[in-house]
Amino acid sequence: MRETAAGPSRHGPQDYPAPFLGLARELRRLPGIGARSAERIALFLVSSRDARPADLAAAISAAASGLRPCQNCGFFATDDLCAFCADPARGGREICVVEQPTDILPIERTGTFRGLYHVLGGRLSPLDHIGPDELRIAGLLERVAREHPSEVILALSADVEGEATTHYLRQALAASPARITRIAHGLPAGGGLDHADPLTLQRALAGRVSLPANDPAGA
Repeated sequence: MRETAAGPSRHGPQDYPAPFLGLARELRRLPGIGARSAERIALFLVSSRDARPADLAAAISAAASGLRPCQNCGFFATDDLCAFCADPARGGREICVVEQPTDILPIERTGTFRGLYHVLGGRLSPLDHIGPDELRIAGLLERVAREHPSEVILALSADVEGEATTHYLRQALAASPARITRIAHGLPAGGGLDHADPLTLQRALAGRVSLPANDPAGA
């Protein structure tokens, strides 16, 4: 039946079947997925030969049941300890403090850090009601007292919340004999000064290093 001036006909379906709507609704719960994206993903899952929805469902279920936070550092693990904390070659070295588990792999892939990690689970944000008790700060202090690392590296964001968290941790760790440092925040590789914000330039200037006179890179 055709649509009338009063609106579309009520004698036919006006939306997708209930199972499709349920799938799209669950997809919309994922971060960064809006209504249109959820609909497109749902269409792919139910209509494409390459979708393999059963395999996807099995993988999600296996990850949800098989992964857990490492009891020591908070990274993803399949046992009590993650691969980093279970590695005896990493014991007794530096502890690098990050905000989220996903911050660890970019550092690890540089191949320049062989210490341990500690995931805070976020950063201090009073506006979002996130204080020290909502983060894994107490666990960090216990680890430093128990493991006696040579250095605690604060690898946090350079925004307002990250700076506040860095300041709080620096004060909380003031009595520790470990060296407390923070990562430098400078210009990205290939980036020009004309695209850098003032805070980045400030960090780049503050973190400058000396170049030997015979350094080939400075020639």
